[in-house]
Amino acid sequence: MKNLKMKSARAALDLSQDELAKKCEVSRQTISAIEKGDYNPTINLCISICKALDKTLDELFWE
Repeated sequence: MKNLKMKSARAALDLSQDELAKKCEVSRQTISAIEKGDYNPTINLCISICKALDKTLDELFWE
């Protein structure tokens, strides 16, 4: 399932996938795969993404 909430939050902060990846210490491909729904991130990566985007886990990863 695509993560449009994460993509939208990233875009709202005017961050590229590469910039978010660097903040979270992962590859741009990892961020892309999460947004496309091709990769299920670890809880630690979810937390890192949430901190970088100033969002909660509920806002980005849970229905």
